[in-house]
Amino acid sequence: MNAHVDHILDDALGLPPDQRSALIVVLLDSLEGSQDDSITDAWRQEVRARQAALRAGTSQALCWTEARVRLSSL
Repeated sequence: MNAHVDHILDDALGLPPDQRSALIVVLLDSLEGSQDDSITDAWRQEVRARQAALRAGTSQALCWTEARVRLSSL
């Protein structure tokens, strides 16, 4: 990614979990070019399920440092 995208990502990751999940939904909706609406619907459902789990306390968000380490190891 470039520095501009990194900056936007850092700002987004600084948002509270419910605002991050709302942002994800908006970003996914912006990718309406997909020929398969079921993919968009599936992602929307996944985001909402994760948002509900965060609110219920059954799931915990990772800090960006830990997430980046995990992604780098893939």
